[in-house]
Amino acid sequence: MQAFVIDAFAYCRLEEQRSGSILVADLPRLSGESANTDGALNWSLSGGKDALGHPRLVLSVTGSVNLMCQRCLTPFAYEIDSESVLILAKNEENADEIDALLDDDEVDVVVGSKTFDVNDLIEDEALLAIPQSPKHAVCPDVSMASASTTAAMEAEVSKKESPFAVLKKISGRT
Repeated sequence: MQAFVIDAFAYCRLEEQRSGSILVADLPRLSGESANTDGALNWSLSGGKDALGHPRLVLSVTGSVNLMCQRCLTPFAYEIDSESVLILAKNEENADEIDALLDDDEVDVVVGSKTFDVNDLIEDEALLAIPQSPKHAVCPDVSMASASTTAAMEAEVSKKESPFAVLKKISGRT
């Protein structure tokens, strides 16, 4: 994987836009969270300014990653469709000031740099988009197996003689 590094402030000032695709295998932290390294993420990054004149990046990430279902322990494809707005600050103190000024939970304030790694930004966005405990909406094999297991258990219970009937026979009452 080739690093994609930008001068974040110049990118915003020049209102640049780029898009591309990156393999899940090229994102080590996301690969570690995935069931396998199959798949790719499509991304687009736009630079500009917000209403107050702060440098702003808008990042969109879409694609599919294979996650391990925590219920049935089988892999499944999880679709990522995420967009984030990032306001750039010069340093941590400036980031805190901007964050307090904006008071908007939909916008993140990050410290920008002349060596801003876009691949890391894409990976961060993907990691934030996946659930902490991924699960199928309905597990394919587990639901069928549990239904047949439940039916078998019910049949077994109906075949067994009632414990009270057994006691009746022992006591000699019929």
